[in-house]
Amino acid sequence: MNQENELAVEHHEVGHVHRDDEGSKLGMWLFLFTEILLFGGLFVLYSGYRFAYPEGFVAAAAEMNTFIGAINTLILLTSSLSVALAIAALQRSQKKLCTSLLWFTILCGFAFLINKYFEWSHEIGNGIYPKGPALDNMSSGEIIYFGLYFTMTGLHGLHVIVGMTFIGIILSFIYRDKITSTNYQKLENAGLYWHLVDLIWIFLFPLFYLIH
Repeated sequence: MNQENELAVEHHEVGHVHRDDEGSKLGMWLFLFTEILLFGGLFVLYSGYRFAYPEGFVAAAAEMNTFIGAINTLILLTSSLSVALAIAALQRSQKKLCTSLLWFTILCGFAFLINKYFEWSHEIGNGIYPKGPALDNMSSGEIIYFGLYFTMTGLHGLHVIVGMTFIGIILSFIYRDKITSTNYQKLENAGLYWHLVDLIWIFLFPLFYLIH
């Protein structure tokens, strides 16, 4: 009888964990949906102004460093791959490989932010920033373009920092065996968030760097 009770309790606990995992996944998807709505609204705003000031947007885009933008795109695509590989590694109980890949992902995030820092520094040094002196000689379309550029890429950069922090927390859980090959939903959630951050940049790159 005691053995039957123990089996019943164990079954209940397994089911309970399963429901928690499903709830965690659903919660993450709902959160990601709100993020999509946020950036989706900004993309719609961008599209409206792009239609209204096509020449101004093309002229402003000529000031962008397409090479740095392309490098950052490559960095984030590589980081998405490393996150996916990290999840697969943990599922195979390859803890060391998983943590190494997650550290590599964080380093990619730092590399992205460093490139963005130098890019922003160059633009700010040239007086190109909201209410900057260089904007006095620009058209309305160019001014709006740079306003959207700093707002949207700045917001995206903040999300990169949040994503790096999220992955760092997950790393600490893995080291303490709170996330394992049989309990990795939190790692998957971190991966989903990071993939969204990368996906948003895939849209930002052509919108601000490849306008013709």
